[in-house]
Amino acid sequence: MLHDYLLAPFLDFAFMRRALVAVIAVAIIAGPLGVFLQLRRMSLMGDALAHAILPGVAIGFFLFGLDLWAMSLGGLVACLAVALLSGLVSRLTAIKEDTSLAALYLVSLALGVLIVSLKGSPRDLLHILFGSLLSISAHGLALVVATAILSLLVLAVIYRTLVVECFDPAFLRAVGGHGAAAHMAFLVLVAINLVAAIQALGTLMAVGLMILPAAAARFWARSVGAMVSLGSLLALAAGLGGLLGSYHFDLPPGPAIVLGAGMAYLLSVAFGPAGGLVRRLFPGRHLQH
Repeated sequence: MLHDYLLAPFLDFAFMRRALVAVIAVAIIAGPLGVFLQLRRMSLMGDALAHAILPGVAIGFFLFGLDLWAMSLGGLVACLAVALLSGLVSRLTAIKEDTSLAALYLVSLALGVLIVSLKGSPRDLLHILFGSLLSISAHGLALVVATAILSLLVLAVIYRTLVVECFDPAFLRAVGGHGAAAHMAFLVLVAINLVAAIQALGTLMAVGLMILPAAAARFWARSVGAMVSLGSLLALAAGLGGLLGSYHFDLPPGPAIVLGAGMAYLLSVAFGPAGGLVRRLFPGRHLQH
C-alpha cells in the first residue's frame, strides 16, 4: 500500500520522475533565497518580482509562441527592469520602494495578461500563470537544474557577506565589505530562479515555494544556517506532497505544492517553538533558582 502510494508513481512514469527532479532543484535553492528575502525584509519584493516577470514572458510568447528560451529571456529582462525602475523611482521621488514595487507589479500583471490574451488561449494563460510541472520538457528541466546549481555556487561566494549585511550593515561598511555588489547579485539570483521556475510552477506559484517554507522555518530554528536547511527541507516536503496529491487526486500540481507549503507555515505559526502561538500563549513555568 505504501509502495503504491509513495514510490509507484515515480517508478512507473517518466513524467513524474522529471517533475520530481524539478521540484528537488527548485526546493534546494528556494530555502536559502527565501530565508534571505525575509531577513532582508524583502519578501514583498520577491512577490512583486514574480509578477513582474509576466509581461516579459508574455512578449516572448507573443513573438515566438511557447518557446522556452524566448519566454525565459523576456521574463528575466522584465524582472530586472522592474527591480531597477522601482529603486530609481523611490530614490528620485517621495514614493517609498514598497509602494513603487506594488504599483509596478500590478501594471506588469495586467499588461502580461493582456498580451497573452491577444494571441493565446485561456489554456496558454493558465500555463504561464500556474505552470505545467507534470509536462515539463527536458529543456525546461535542464534550465531549472542548471539555474539551481549556478545559484548555489554564487550564493556560497556571497553567503557570509549577506549574513553580515542582514544583521550589522554598519560593520560591513566599516570594514569595506562589498555589500552593494552582494545585494545586486542576490537580486539577480532571485530573478533568474523565478524565471527558471516558470516552467514548473508558473509566475504566480513560483514565489510561494520560496517564501512559505522559509517563513515556516523561522518558527523552528534560530540560526541562519538552520533556517536555510529547514527551509529547503520543507520546500522539498511540500513539493513531494503536492506531486503525490496531484497524481492520486487529479489536482493541479503547482497550487497543490504551494498549499502544502502554506499548511506547513500555518502549523509552524501555531506550534513552532521559536515564537509560535502555543509557546507564546502557554510559555510554561520558569525554572526556580
